[in-house]
Formats: sequence, structure tokens, C-alpha cells
Amino acid sequence: MSRNDYSAHSLVVGRFQPFHNGHMDVVRKCAEESEHLVIGIGSAQSSHDPSDPFTAGERYLMIHNTLMDEGIDNYSIVPVEDLKRYSVWVAHVVSMAPPFRRVYTNNPLTKRLFEEAGFEVRNSPLYNREVYSGTEIRRRIVSGEEWRPLVPKAVAEVIDDIDGVGRLIDITGSGNVPI
Repeated sequence: MSRNDYSAHSLVVGRFQPFHNGHMDVVRKCAEESEHLVIGIGSAQSSHDPSDPFTAGERYLMIHNTLMDEGIDNYSIVPVEDLKRYSVWVAHVVSMAPPFRRVYTNNPLTKRLFEEAGFEVRNSPLYNREVYSGTEIRRRIVSGEEWRPLVPKAVAEVIDDIDGVGRLIDITGSGNVPI
């Protein structure tokens, strides 16, 4: 493969609020199928909100530290801010990322936009969404329930280091705001 052949380079995008074991399973499988995996941190402009409590930098650390622990090194992580202009969103993502030709997604709009732009699109590997859900993890954190088994150890460490539990409790008003 030549240095300029990016046909085996792939993209997966998620909010990762927080990065959890389901995300890790998807990233692991996509990385195995790809020469290089670009991980897009979606909604990168959002933080300190009940649905998006962590900054793009904090999510970067969650992902990077976890992948280092897993021994995965064929990846790049890029922040991707939301655009409400779907006609230019793919070009925006492409401008933020190293080259890729394949996209993993189960989101119908994302699938359509990338297919229309000429990318190969594959369904993301499935995981148990009832158990591994950012919404459920955030709910458990705010409610004082056990959440650590649902995230990689490195993610729990980042959340502890930034007082993510305290932040979530503060921004939700102790659980009175939907997460």
C-alpha cells in the first residue's frame, strides 16, 4: 500500500459523554478492520451541560488513555464541532481529520451524508445499548449508583481527576434536570 492510499483508513464519530465499554468495543473492532482509525469527538463545542458534561479535551483524555491501556495505537482523535448546515458537515469533518475513506455509523443521517459524498459507509459494530449508554452512566453518577463497571478504568480516573461526579451533580441541580 502506498503512503497515499487511505482506503483502509476509517472514521467513527461519537459524543463519548463519557467514553464507555460499549464505545470501547466499537473502537476495538473498527481499529482491527482499519489501518488507521480516526475517532471524531462529536459536539466538541459542548460541555458543562447535563447531556454533555465533559469537554472535548477531557473526552480526548478518556479515549487516549483507554486506548493506550488497550495497546491500540493506530488512531487519531479529532474534535468535531456541530454544524446545523448538513450540506457542509461532511466537508467540515474531512477538514478536521486525517484522510479516511470508510465511515462507521448507525446514524441514518450521518450514513446518508457520507454516502452522498462518496465515502464507503459500514454499520458500526453493535453493543448492548441498554447497559452501555452515556445517558444511563450520567444518571447513575448523579443518583449515586454504581457506574464504574460500565466504563474503562482510564475513564473513571479522568472523571475522578476532574471531579466529574461533582460537576454532574452541580449542573443537574442534584439530579433534578434530565440528563
